Amino acid sequence: MTETKGARTSLRLAESMLELIQRHGYGGTGLNTVVEHAGAPKGSLYFHFPQGKEALGEKAVELAAARFGALVADSARESATPADVLRRVVDELAGMLDDSGFELGCPVSVVTLEMGARSDRLRDACAQAFESWISPVSDLLVAHGHPRQAARGLATALVSLVEGAVIVSRAQRSTEPLRCAARTITTLLEPGAEPSS
Repeated sequence: MTETKGARTSLRLAESMLELIQRHGYGGTGLNTVVEHAGAPKGSLYFHFPQGKEALGEKAVELAAARFGALVADSARESATPADVLRRVVDELAGMLDDSGFELGCPVSVVTLEMGARSDRLRDACAQAFESWISPVSDLLVAHGHPRQAARGLATALVSLVEGAVIVSRAQRSTEPLRCAARTITTLLEPGAEPSS
């Protein structure tokens, strides 16, 4: 019972850290705010994350990576082609941005930009998160006939395209950059297909 309760508290703290990073950035997220947002006992933060903010940030990045990975996996089960998978992912991201009033972005890119040069631990967590997205996209491309070496490069470019489009969409407070990314994905993966608008 205690272990389950402890696991729930740890997850709640990581989820709060994740949401607050999406809204305010890593630097703009204080530990007291995380504890308050999570509705957790004050002492629980250092009990679950004795190494402090970086450890909690690392867990939040891992959680974001898992959620995006699940989105790709779910989309892959419901789609016929890699282009369909990525268009579904883009649609989900566009909906998230729109629903949040363009306040929520990708916490992995936020942490990378803020902390990549200052914390090896967080940079490594972000690199692993991006890899956890690139690798299944690459595998999906291989499963649809792309040579493995070419698929890896293309998957890296596709993830980078979507990540960049999320950032530009937030800046412009418009989902149009993501829609442009979806059209480019169609052009790259389905040459000769009519890109959807």
